[in-house]
Amino acid sequence: MSQPLRLGIAGLGTVGTGVVKIVRQKAALLEARSGRPIAISAVSARTRAKDRGVSLDSYAWEDDPVALATRDDVDVFVELMGGSDGPAKAAVEAALKAGKDVVTANKALLAHHGQALAELAEASGSVLRFEAAVAGGIPVIKALTEGLAGNEIIRVMGVMNGTCNYILTRMEDGGLTYDEAFAEADALGYLEADPTLDVGGIDAGHKLSLLAAIAFGTQVSFSGVELEGIGEVTIDDIRQAADMGFRIKLLGVSRMTGRGLEQSMAPCLVPASSPLGQLSGGTNMVVIEGDQVGQIVMRGAGAGEGPTASAVMGDVMDVARGLRVSTFGQSASKLVPAVAAKATTPAPYYLRTQLADKPGALAKVAAALGEAGVSIHRMRQYDHIEDRAPVLIVTHKTTRAALDQALEAMQKLAVVVAAPVALRIEEV
Repeated sequence: MSQPLRLGIAGLGTVGTGVVKIVRQKAALLEARSGRPIAISAVSARTRAKDRGVSLDSYAWEDDPVALATRDDVDVFVELMGGSDGPAKAAVEAALKAGKDVVTANKALLAHHGQALAELAEASGSVLRFEAAVAGGIPVIKALTEGLAGNEIIRVMGVMNGTCNYILTRMEDGGLTYDEAFAEADALGYLEADPTLDVGGIDAGHKLSLLAAIAFGTQVSFSGVELEGIGEVTIDDIRQAADMGFRIKLLGVSRMTGRGLEQSMAPCLVPASSPLGQLSGGTNMVVIEGDQVGQIVMRGAGAGEGPTASAVMGDVMDVARGLRVSTFGQSASKLVPAVAAKATTPAPYYLRTQLADKPGALAKVAAALGEAGVSIHRMRQYDHIEDRAPVLIVTHKTTRAALDQALEAMQKLAVVVAAPVALRIEEV
């Protein structure tokens, strides 16, 4: 009989207990598919006495995750504690230095320390796997590092935060304001303890930086991600975008250009008929474009016990099978520093503003856009609100720099009575 692969699991929250359940309930299936038994040697968490709905009596307990990471009877350290520093970082470093393989779901840790940890794994002959850190149950890391390894990646984009997608979906379907949808998501337990991680785009930005590193062969550069949350999106934007055939999503987009690596996580409009436009609720979607394969679309649950534990076990199974893949798809020593480039690839934009109900107001706005080199594709005026006229403009493709020049000029016009809102329209 083959020797079992012995796991040490640090963190017994939703995902950690999900992993324990899979190992206990699917032991025969895991052994049949990996060729060896998968066993848990020891576990660690903040509180030992908590009822987690699964028995832990047969496992050794360590109060200190670093001690767990270096136990002789642990082959793979499974880090599910979270946090970019502190115990998670210390325990992962200890495991790698001890020659242990590491599986983690910790996007923040890798977004901030991924290069150093990848180098440490390489030096110790260990593997560091993190499928569960991005898009929950969607196997996007495996797709990029293995299935699409023969492609030059052109663009990576996607909806990578289910909470934001839930809020935007509820605003459209339920006619809710942002604050009402936010409160509903909070009541359902969808928000992080610090909601800014979700609605500010930080959580999704962590994920995008990891995908970009694999896709474009660079060192992880979370600091290069342009972040804009969904807090300024109004129900008017939702309704008027829908009226023009679009939906608003918190969309991550990354591409390599001659100027450097573009990484942006911001509210964008996408065609309502596109796969991204049809994505609803808390579901995630990642779209990858390769020079050989064209466009690949992957959709699935972005969080939750089952989907995320499934991703963790996918990594564990690869280790059990003897698959050794570099952390970011190639040797850490060959990853080049990312040169951050602002997202200036031309695109159409959605503009919303309010104009004074005076003759020639639209002409003045059109002139300001034209002087900046921004061409109008479509324009729509809605019912007057007292002495104001809400106006929606969709531009032809333009650069953000030209658009900003136009917006600055517009705000100086006496006929513009509300600061324009500008959202990029991403072609899918």
